[in-house]
Amino acid sequence: MTKQSIKIAEQFLKMEELRVREYDKERDRQAVEEMEKRCELGLQAGKPSLCTDLMGDPTCRIRHSPSSLMLVAEYGEEKEIVGVIRGCIKTVTRGKKKPMSSSSNSFPIYAMVAYILGLRVLPTHRRLGIGTRLVEKLEEWGKEEGAEYAYMATECTNEASINLFTLKCAYVKFRTPTILVQPVHAHYKHIGSGITIVQLAPQLTESIYRRVFANSEFFSKDIDVILYNKLNLGTFMALPKGTLHKWDPRSGHLPPCFAILSVWNSKEVFKFQVKGVSVLKYALCIGSRILDAWMPWLRIPSIPDVFRPFGVYNLYGLHMEGGKGASRLMKSLCAFAHNMASDDAGCGALVAEVGSMDPVRQAVPHWRRFSWAEDLWCMKKLSTTVEDDDETCGVPNWITSRPSSPVIFFDPRDF
Repeated sequence: MTKQSIKIAEQFLKMEELRVREYDKERDRQAVEEMEKRCELGLQAGKPSLCTDLMGDPTCRIRHSPSSLMLVAEYGEEKEIVGVIRGCIKTVTRGKKKPMSSSSNSFPIYAMVAYILGLRVLPTHRRLGIGTRLVEKLEEWGKEEGAEYAYMATECTNEASINLFTLKCAYVKFRTPTILVQPVHAHYKHIGSGITIVQLAPQLTESIYRRVFANSEFFSKDIDVILYNKLNLGTFMALPKGTLHKWDPRSGHLPPCFAILSVWNSKEVFKFQVKGVSVLKYALCIGSRILDAWMPWLRIPSIPDVFRPFGVYNLYGLHMEGGKGASRLMKSLCAFAHNMASDDAGCGALVAEVGSMDPVRQAVPHWRRFSWAEDLWCMKKLSTTVEDDDETCGVPNWITSRPSSPVIFFDPRDF
């Protein structure tokens, strides 16, 4: 028997000791927390790293979704938890259907998708096929629930994750949205003169969002559930002063020039913490914060205290219309959201995820060092039907076709 065949036989025997089952809150919570801490220690390797505090609830990132599941992988006679994976299912837009004739109108088409996130395997148990087994089990659940596609998101530099999904699980690189991060300073940000900012009711927001995101990708069909969630802090619209009284929402028309966004409070779900920085960097960051608090008129771009657990606000539903003036309105809206976060103790940053070609990308203030120019999304078709890929019906293959719009709607529950 060759060394290679012996190695395969050993791995097979090890996989026989593996069991994947659904997460049980009462019996698994502490073990899962310990396992994820060990995973994060393995990632740090003496370098600065961003750690996640799930605040005692490993399901926090999926429990607000319409349908969700968390799986754990047990290994050996001791039934040690060596891996976890999470997933949720929702219905989203995948673009618009082409009209059958020139007189017909196009309309949005929806797909049920499974979003895979939070895959972790202990460093001591990697390269044994555990991650693949977890992904396969979650895909099986997605199929049973009616999901047509499965997708995941990772950093473009995470080669291990990319290889697992693309080489072993047959996923295809799909989209590369941008994550924009703006630290919350100790001072308030200035809101442009001649601009009015108003808060919109959830019902009016839903009507506007269903209209402006009809042709986008990943717009959530249950947007009403998101808008009425207690974590949603409101939707705000910026308009030029003097135009608010001219706009009647009941007319069904939108203002000629406006910007809109919603704010989601993720700090109540989980928190981050930066570990492994040098003493010098720590002192510089804390010093800038203190100086900014003492002399806010200097408007020093201070860094929040990210060395203790901090939360974030997610900005979603970002949209603007009206040419160059709309960009200024969007910047003022982001400043308004920053000031909201500044009044909320423990909120360290604003995060917005947008399509790489979305016009709002250029209008959202952010720090390049803290942002991700490309966040990689990979996708796989789960269903075996071919009807929805029939080009003659005006519905192209979603995975292989070009995006029907530069806009990707970011669901704040997925962050």
